[in-house]
Amino acid sequence: MDQEQARAWLATAVAEARAGRDEGGIPVGAALYGADGALLGRGRNRRVQDGDPSLHAETAAFRAAGRQRSYRGTTMVTTLSPCWYCSGLVRQFGISRVVVGEATTFHGGHDWLAAHGVEIVLVNAPECVALMRDFIDHHAALWKEDIGE
Repeated sequence: MDQEQARAWLATAVAEARAGRDEGGIPVGAALYGADGALLGRGRNRRVQDGDPSLHAETAAFRAAGRQRSYRGTTMVTTLSPCWYCSGLVRQFGISRVVVGEATTFHGGHDWLAAHGVEIVLVNAPECVALMRDFIDHHAALWKEDIGE
């Protein structure tokens, strides 16, 4: 996957992250794209808004995509390196590729995914870094809760 396509798909996840931030939540967004490039589902971290600790952005996008016969060939796009929970979701369902907006503020499980055959496209998007840095600066306790510290 080229960087231009990755950035185009990342825009969907960034819009979700901004919506989550505007709702008072954690600004992480995600989208799941099919092998044909069709958007299957999108979502944002809603742990705060819904009081559901399992509702990470990748989980929300996965749920919005609904049941698929297979997830082979699909691409999970996320504004932030996926945590271990979301990395497990990618592995469990055989999602083939993960586009990561940034891994500067949080280095999740994308190296582990790569070691297990998942294609990783690291974009290093400045807008993703800025979203998270601003959030962490203003909501450090909530951020630590989200990452389990």
